[in-house]
Amino acid sequence: MNNSDLLKELRIDRKAPPETPSRRGLWIALASIGAAVLLGVAGWALFGRDSALEVKTAPVTTIGNGGSSASVLDATGYVVARRMATVSAKITGKVREVMIEEGQKVEAGQVMATLDPIDADAERSLATAQEGAASSQVESVRAQLSEAEANASRLSQLVAQQLVSKAQYDEAVAARDSLRAQLITSQRNAKVAGNRLHIAELGVDNTIVRAPFAGVVTAKAAQPGEIVSPLATGGFTRTGIGTIVDMDSLEIEVDVSEAYIGRVQSKMPVEAVLNAYPDWRIPAEVIAIIPTADRAKATVKVRIALKSRDPRIVPDMGVRVSFLEQGKPVAEQAAPRTQVPVAALRKDGEQDIVFALREDKAERRAVRLGPAMGENRQVLAGVSAGEQVIVEAPPTLKDGDTVRVAESK
Repeated sequence: MNNSDLLKELRIDRKAPPETPSRRGLWIALASIGAAVLLGVAGWALFGRDSALEVKTAPVTTIGNGGSSASVLDATGYVVARRMATVSAKITGKVREVMIEEGQKVEAGQVMATLDPIDADAERSLATAQEGAASSQVESVRAQLSEAEANASRLSQLVAQQLVSKAQYDEAVAARDSLRAQLITSQRNAKVAGNRLHIAELGVDNTIVRAPFAGVVTAKAAQPGEIVSPLATGGFTRTGIGTIVDMDSLEIEVDVSEAYIGRVQSKMPVEAVLNAYPDWRIPAEVIAIIPTADRAKATVKVRIALKSRDPRIVPDMGVRVSFLEQGKPVAEQAAPRTQVPVAALRKDGEQDIVFALREDKAERRAVRLGPAMGENRQVLAGVSAGEQVIVEAPPTLKDGDTVRVAESK
C-alpha cells in the first residue's frame, strides 16, 4: 500500500451517522439509578417511617440534690412580722426631739421622741391651780361647819333651859346643815379638780412617745420641727414617728393554690430558702392554714413558723418553701431521690416497668418504686437521672420497638 492509500484511510467520512448508542445507554442507566433511589426513599417514607410508633417522653429527674429536701409541694411567699407598729403620738403636736435611727434596737417603754410640751404644761399649770383652789374651798367650808356645829350644840342646851328661843336654835341647825351640804359639794369639786389635774398630767406625758414593745426600728418617719398627728390630716402632717418590728415574731406567709391545699397540714415540717441566701436552708413548720380563700387568685394563705432566728432574716424578704413529708426526719429526706412521672409507669404482671428511650428504640426497664410525690413517683432502682422515659405510647409497645418522639404542639 502506497502513501496515497494510507492518506485515504485517514480521511473522515462525513456522511456516516454519529456513533451515539453508547451515550444514550449511559443516560438510560443514570435515569434508572435515580428512579431506584427515589423509589427507595418513598418506600422508606411510606413503610419504614410509618412503622415507628409515635410516643411522648419525659425526663427522669432528681429531688433533694445538693442538700435540699424531698417535698410534696413547693410554694413561694414572703417573710412577715406578726408584731409591727408604726408608733405615733396620741396627740397632735410639733416634734421637739427624735431619739431613734433606722436599725436601732429599742426596749419596751424606751423614749423614741418628744413633742413640744408648752400647751400641755400650760394645761397642767391651770389644772394644778384649780385643784389647789378647790382644796382651799374645802378647808374653808370645813372650818365654817365646825363653828356652826358648836353654835348649834350650845343653843340646844340653852333652848332646853328656855334661855333662847326655839327659832334661834332652828336657825343655827339650818346653818349647820347647809354648811354640811357645802362641804360635800366642795369635796366633790376638789375631786373633779384632782381628776382634771391627772388628765393634764397625762397630756404632758402624751408629749413623750415611747416604744410599745422591744424591737428594731425599720423606718424613721419624722424630724424635729414637723407636726405629727395620730390622724391622717394630709398636707405636711406626719402620722408617725417611726416603725418598730419585733424580730422574734417573724414568720412566713405563702399562698398555696386551692388545687394543692389538701397536701398541706398543720404542724407539717417545712424547709425554707431565702432568695437572698439560696444555699441556706431554714427549718420551719406550718402554724396554721387560714380558713378562707382568695377568690381572685384561687389561693389559700398558709402561715409558717421559722425554727431558726438569725439577723439575716428580715421582713418582706422573698422565700421559697418546700412542704416535707410528715413523720420522717428532714435528714432522711435530704438525700437525692430519683422520680419519674406517674404516666410513665406500667404493669407487666406483678412487675412495675417503664420504657426508656435509647436512640430510636424503646427499652423495657424493671423498676423498684418508692412513695408517691404528687404527680411523680419515686424510683429506687431501674432508671437514672437524665434519661428519657416514654409517658404516652400505644398499649402494644414492647421492648425493642422502633419509636419516634412526637413533635410538641
